Amino acid sequence: MSGETQPTSGSRQRIDKWLFFTRMIKSRSLAQSHVQSGHVRINGERCSQPSQMVKPGDRVELTLERRDVVLVVRLAGERRGPYEEARLLYEDLSPPSDEAKRLTPYEQAIRAAGAGRPTKKERRAIDKLMSDED
Repeated sequence: MSGETQPTSGSRQRIDKWLFFTRMIKSRSLAQSHVQSGHVRINGERCSQPSQMVKPGDRVELTLERRDVVLVVRLAGERRGPYEEARLLYEDLSPPSDEAKRLTPYEQAIRAAGAGRPTKKERRAIDKLMSDED
C-alpha cells in the first residue's frame, strides 16, 4: 500500500482530468477552460473549478459544441487510453439525438422553389427576359 499513486475505483478525481481520460474533451487544458466557462454541471450544480472532485456515482452534464451529454461516473481514470478503456469510466445517459431534426445530405441539397441562387435553366430565362426589354 505504500506509494499508491494510481486512482482506484473508489477514489475521487479532478473533473478536468476525468473529462480528458474519458475522451470527451481532447486535451486537459481544453477541459479546464470548458469547466471554467460553465459548460459542466456535477450533480445538477454548475462547476466552475477544474479542481472540483468527482467520485463514482456522480452525474456529470456537459454542453458540447454539437450535443449535450449526461454521464454517470463509474471509475476514476488512470490514463487517457483507447476508447474501449475510456468507455469503462462512465455510463452514458444522454438523451438520444432527435433523428427528425437531422437532415440527410440529399434533404439539405433540396431547396424550395425560388429560394437561393437560380438554376441554370432559371438563369437562362432571366437573361432572355432581360434581353427582350432592351
